[in-house]
Amino acid sequence: MRAADSTFIIVGGGIAGLCAAIGLAKLGIEAQVYESAAELKGIGAGFGLAANAMQALAYLGLKDEIVPIGHYLASYHVLDQKGNILVEPDTRSISRKYQQDNFAIHRADLHQFLLSKIPTTQIHLGKRAVSFEREGEEIRVYFADGSHTNGHALLIADGVHSPLRQQLIPGSAPRYSGYTCWRATIDNSSIQLNKGTETWGAKGRFGMTPLVNNRIYWYACINSSTQNPVLKNWKTRELLDNFSDYHPPIPTILSETSDSQLIANDIIDIAPLEQLAFDNILLLGDAGHATTPNLGQGACQAIEDVAVLMDELQTAASVTLAFQQFEKRRLDRVNYICNTSWRIGKIAQWENPFLIGMRNFCMKIMPNRMKQQQLNKLLSVDFMQINRNHAPGHKINTK
Repeated sequence: MRAADSTFIIVGGGIAGLCAAIGLAKLGIEAQVYESAAELKGIGAGFGLAANAMQALAYLGLKDEIVPIGHYLASYHVLDQKGNILVEPDTRSISRKYQQDNFAIHRADLHQFLLSKIPTTQIHLGKRAVSFEREGEEIRVYFADGSHTNGHALLIADGVHSPLRQQLIPGSAPRYSGYTCWRATIDNSSIQLNKGTETWGAKGRFGMTPLVNNRIYWYACINSSTQNPVLKNWKTRELLDNFSDYHPPIPTILSETSDSQLIANDIIDIAPLEQLAFDNILLLGDAGHATTPNLGQGACQAIEDVAVLMDELQTAASVTLAFQQFEKRRLDRVNYICNTSWRIGKIAQWENPFLIGMRNFCMKIMPNRMKQQQLNKLLSVDFMQINRNHAPGHKINTK
């Protein structure tokens, strides 16, 4: 494919969109990023960059600069309400396979880094894409402010609520998981948290992990109806009451969180799709395969997407062929992750004491190889080789 023949429109300035802009620039392809927000500052808190995401970042030539802004995670335990270990995933074996480690990072830190790699002239803020239409071999994207832009290819990376995806696939509206989530990033000076854990209890889940610069990222998930007017108004006081009998340092973390630090939202995803590529239009990241966060793979899969896409663009005869082959390489994997994460979330959010007791007992006595099975299926496969029908090309991290 001749780089000069294609101008890419990227709708969405999140992780998928920014990584794609960086990757395309390294291939000599012009790309313009259109983002609905008036400012790009990485809304949210922390998330995981598992070994597979670090492999993708290495392919894109970004890993070495991201490692210093991430917190290395040697392990991650799933605990019961009293703090007993239910699952201790063997992340070290996965790290050895990929020759990559696992990290936790703050979304704002990653956003700032990615933005530093893109000329400001390629970023267009306050541009909420509302629809598109084809004009011969080009695509025209319309924005809410009445403006429009034309390009040869369109990468839709504007997240789970993407109106462009819903124009392509009318039945792809987000679905509610059955639980809502609160998140915050707080100071770690007094707590001194040094490992990541997730606790499964009768009143909900609570996860926490250290971040660089002596910070803690935590989240809490509680079963609820969608847009629950009562839980919508919960602050740290109500959360502390709810989790008061959970093991330390959960109550302390909540007591040291101010209301102004809280971010709350219902957890949603989209049901697995049957198609990601539509000629010269491609769905990337959450726009194509938004998943619940129970496997910690949302951002990771977005970065995988970009690595695979860049791999295809280096060898394909056309953009359309590159997008088609991308779909073959990605669809089964992202749908497996979406379905598995949905199922784990349902089990982790059980409230029935009998079911919780049976679940915890089975998890404790289950052989390690069985506990590791889903993690192995997710991470032990080299995603860059799935359905690859050409010899490995040169990595795009050329200097």
